[in-house]
Amino acid sequence: MKKQQKNNNRSIINKRIIFSIVCLVLGFILSYSYSLSSAKKSTGMTSGTGYFEQEERYREDLIQQKERNKELANELVARQKEVRKIEQALVGSEERYDSLIQEAEDLRLLLGVIPSTGEGVKVQLQDAEYDPVSENPNDYIVHESHVFKVLNELKISGAEAISINGQRLHANSYIRCNGPVITIDGKQFPAPFVIEAIGDTEVLIPSLELSGGVLDQLLNDNIIVTIEANKKMTMPAL
Repeated sequence: MKKQQKNNNRSIINKRIIFSIVCLVLGFILSYSYSLSSAKKSTGMTSGTGYFEQEERYREDLIQQKERNKELANELVARQKEVRKIEQALVGSEERYDSLIQEAEDLRLLLGVIPSTGEGVKVQLQDAEYDPVSENPNDYIVHESHVFKVLNELKISGAEAISINGQRLHANSYIRCNGPVITIDGKQFPAPFVIEAIGDTEVLIPSLELSGGVLDQLLNDNIIVTIEANKKMTMPAL
């Protein structure tokens, strides 16, 4: 009887030991599982927060880049406008420069300081034959007024250079009639008077031959006039 009771007590003790061991193991497992789950949650929360922060930084960088691109685009437009203004100014300067060069060339030709070459026209004025019926001999000779008519018409028509009997005229030239001769810048020249002008013959000749113009007026004054074109004429500088 005592032996059986002793065995029962031992069995109860073994069961308690086993139960304690089981509880201990179960508690360890639960504790480990809880710790692992907490670590995972903590890691997941930290990782998610970093992602959102990084995305926000990217968004801010993109906005700043767009604003910078807009500023650069506006600056490019402004620079292009400045370049166009400079180009237009350069074109205007070049045109003014060419105009000044041409004006200077025209003045040099007018002053006679440079030679002139080109097509032109030759006008010869000759006294009419002596008419014994005429009471005034001045009615059939060439006067400076006749020469001036031709000169003025040639200048108006764009003649670049003009000479009379080889004497080139300049801006301050003077012409004076002395009987049967004319004086040009102190030099005397007898008739016939050959007036040469360099310029566009398609303009010079028609201007002289206009109806009621210079040619008709000279013929009415009994002046013998011949007009001819010349493809190439040369006048030396004074």
